Amino acid sequence: MGKRITLVVLAALLLVGCLNERKAEPGKKPPEDKPVVWQGKAEVIDENLQIPWSIAKSGETFYISERPGSIVKIENGKAERQRVMLKERLSDASEAGLLGFVLAPDFLSTQTAYAYYTYNDSEGQKNRVIVLSHRNGTWSEERTLIDGLPSGPVHHGGRLKIGPDGKLYITSGDAANPELAQDKKTLGGKILRMNLDGSIPDDNPFPGSYIYSYGHRNPQGLAWTADGTMYASEHGQSAHDEINLIRPGKNYGWPVIMGSQKMQGMETPLFHSGDETWAPSGMAAYGDKLYVATLRGNAVREFDLAGKKTREFADGFGRIRDVLIEDDYLYFISNNTDGRGTPDETDDKLYRVRLK
Repeated sequence: MGKRITLVVLAALLLVGCLNERKAEPGKKPPEDKPVVWQGKAEVIDENLQIPWSIAKSGETFYISERPGSIVKIENGKAERQRVMLKERLSDASEAGLLGFVLAPDFLSTQTAYAYYTYNDSEGQKNRVIVLSHRNGTWSEERTLIDGLPSGPVHHGGRLKIGPDGKLYITSGDAANPELAQDKKTLGGKILRMNLDGSIPDDNPFPGSYIYSYGHRNPQGLAWTADGTMYASEHGQSAHDEINLIRPGKNYGWPVIMGSQKMQGMETPLFHSGDETWAPSGMAAYGDKLYVATLRGNAVREFDLAGKKTREFADGFGRIRDVLIEDDYLYFISNNTDGRGTPDETDDKLYRVRLK
């Protein structure tokens, strides 16, 4: 009898231990056990961020842009919120503010970066891309690379990335005016490409134009796989969010087609959310997989390009705005303080999880 009781107790302890490990079987989502990363464990790098938008990294130092107009520097476990001096009044409209942010390739020597922000002047609300310089813990707007990008109540675009070709890529939204996306005379609803000095590359698909691709609703993420193939994430209308393979000069259909709809001369997405809403944002590539921050989806979502399938990679952290992959680590920022999430006392946070 005593031996049987001992076995029962051991079985109970093993069961409790398994529950406490919080490991998930791939493809199966435990209903009560959150937050979950399908492999490994998420580590908090920093917390108390204020509506973070972009992650940049130089060596072991992080720079996080925040929509209200700050850059948070995180170094050696310490965070410093740094002031950003802009030439125009930062907009506080929905989804607007200080958005895309990327360090210059020669940042260590020049202390310069590129930023995208929404502002208001006497003529209304607009978006611009600028060069920022960093001195003594303060960032200052030095010059404008492109100005007057369309801006409306929502759909500002705003992602900046330097591609493997050394060019600066910019996502611009349709500013809640869908017709802009098909109009190549305007820069709304497009992915743009420029030289780092702001000039138009000679090999852009439309001579004399920054436009690289068009027919976009609100593109929010850009990434390249090791072979140089470019991908973008995009918010759809009433769900139908998209992951697209981007080729120069191509038309991605908005507002004429969406989801799996087809029309000659227009591209259909590699993945779309159907009737589900992901609200995909920042993205990064790792091997033949894309890792995409999702806002409404409340997860980092993995897209297997070879297997043509997708799953939630990490969830339970709330709204996710941006991701970055470096040295086999995935970094991501939650975005629960943006007015649409449910923040806790220490939101928002920068997390890290090992991919291997």
